[in-house]
Amino acid sequence: MTLFSLLLVLGWERLFKMGEHWQLEHRLAPIFTTQKRFSVWRTLLMVVVAMALVALAVDALQGLFFGALQLLFWIVIGLLCIGAGSTRLHYHAYLKAASKGDVHACDAMASELTLIHGVPPGCSQREYLSELQNALLWINFRFYLAPMFWFVVGGAWGPVLLVGYAFLRAWQSWLARHHSPLERSRSGVDMLLHVLDWIPVRLAGVAYALLGHGERALPAWFASLGDRRRSQYHVLTQLAQFALARDPHTDAVETPRIAVTLAKRVSLVLVVVVALLTIYGTLV
Repeated sequence: MTLFSLLLVLGWERLFKMGEHWQLEHRLAPIFTTQKRFSVWRTLLMVVVAMALVALAVDALQGLFFGALQLLFWIVIGLLCIGAGSTRLHYHAYLKAASKGDVHACDAMASELTLIHGVPPGCSQREYLSELQNALLWINFRFYLAPMFWFVVGGAWGPVLLVGYAFLRAWQSWLARHHSPLERSRSGVDMLLHVLDWIPVRLAGVAYALLGHGERALPAWFASLGDRRRSQYHVLTQLAQFALARDPHTDAVETPRIAVTLAKRVSLVLVVVVALLTIYGTLV
């Protein structure tokens, strides 16, 4: 059921998920608005409550109507947690502004796309576009690759792990947008996501390494296995940049498009791998 649900979710997301209506971040906004104090324990409590509610729903729907209701529930959870509908709108708005040469609109949309890690001040145009590429690659990881990982490895409880990860992702974005870096640090959400992203980043990094310069990317990937200091963002984007090294970083429209194309290829590769492993596990 995991593979079938995942394929349905990805197909629907690609065709119809535009805007924030089917986005967990949008649904959780009223809850986040009420939070005035920030700590690791509060963050953990909110995540545990969200996961517990989903777990109760999965258990209650077990076997009802030959599993049809449970399948529908899995698909709804997948649609809420997988996909970047509103972020995709920002990306298209950036491309439109860049093609028209509207610098202010480009900067506004780029700030939305680089919300979590930002862009270093005073950087050159090439560095700016490279950071924009990195942000788009990270968005693809956070909204597609990592959620798919937790959805698949969770097995029968995939929706529970998926909601837990997506909740933390939404909480981090909310804090980055509406609160200070100090309050975000107190919440502990960056630390929790750093731990949860460790394995998915290395798995996605293999795909980027194989698509890039193997003689440079593979040693960097092996080195990342023992790297506990760098953020997962820098580990993933460094490996991805090996695959982008041959492409120019000078065009404001083509540079981000190249990164998005690469991210889609990696997503497709990982979906195919999941499908093959699922089919093999079923046959064996």
